Amino acid sequence: MHRRVVMIGIAGDSAAGKTTLSKGIVQALGEDQVTAICCDHYHKYNRQMRKELGVSALSPEGNYIDIMEQHFRLLREGKPILMPIYNHKTGDFDPPVYIKPKKYMIIEGLLPFHTQRMRLNFDVKVYLDPPEELRYAWKIQRDTSKRGYTEEQVLDSLEKRKDLSPKYIHPQKRLADMIVRFYPPETNMQETGGQLNAQVVLKPTVPHPDLTDVLQRGSNGSNPALRLNLARYEGTPADFMEIAGSLVETKAHDLISVIQHHMPADCRLNEAMLGQYLSGLEARRSLPLALTQYLIAYHMVTAGLTIEEMQS
Repeated sequence: MHRRVVMIGIAGDSAAGKTTLSKGIVQALGEDQVTAICCDHYHKYNRQMRKELGVSALSPEGNYIDIMEQHFRLLREGKPILMPIYNHKTGDFDPPVYIKPKKYMIIEGLLPFHTQRMRLNFDVKVYLDPPEELRYAWKIQRDTSKRGYTEEQVLDSLEKRKDLSPKYIHPQKRLADMIVRFYPPETNMQETGGQLNAQVVLKPTVPHPDLTDVLQRGSNGSNPALRLNLARYEGTPADFMEIAGSLVETKAHDLISVIQHHMPADCRLNEAMLGQYLSGLEARRSLPLALTQYLIAYHMVTAGLTIEEMQS
């Protein structure tokens, strides 16, 4: 009998930080517990054919949306799939890969929330929304160091896609349960790494942990690096969690302790793996990233408990 899998979706534009976010969660919960895939492999055409046809990889018309819908449902049901593989270096397709879901499943990519059939598979939906200047810097760094592009080619690609992202990618933001925005501090607008601030919008569409202790510390000025404010997002009340890049380790553990209090006593994440990212070839750590990953992991664990109770 296949057991229902916990499904987390992470959407966002190209080089918004989706893979970095999901990788840390996988490593913290354990690779024996989590399967993570990217749904950007479901392109209909290779790079040369897209160029000839004038079709963008960002558009639904350039992707097998119907197959994604089918595969998402199968994975949620705990059933394996044969996932297509798009090779970003060659611009062509490699042989498909057999994917067997584990207890938790993370699906990240450009269009995971495009249709209702896709969205219904997710227990929690996350959207990454960095400022365009920061995303451009990340994309140039990634595509020149890992995908064989020149900086001029990357900039040309960004220019061609500038009208497509608002049309196809950005509308998914309003469908997410959490919106994560990493952004540079005003004192260093060139920052692209560990000193970035994070804003996490927690919509009331899913139950979030009670973070009022953090709110109290933020409101009385004793811990300005961690704040929780109640505001409105598109007319709906939501909690806005603000995490400064200058946050120190001890204060980060204060928030982790609050979240951990709402998790099962026997659930322990490998916290050392949270917040890890690469700057070129150098491994570094961001506390705002770590706390964001911990909060998403909380949702995965609690969703798993709900499923176990329903199936027991």
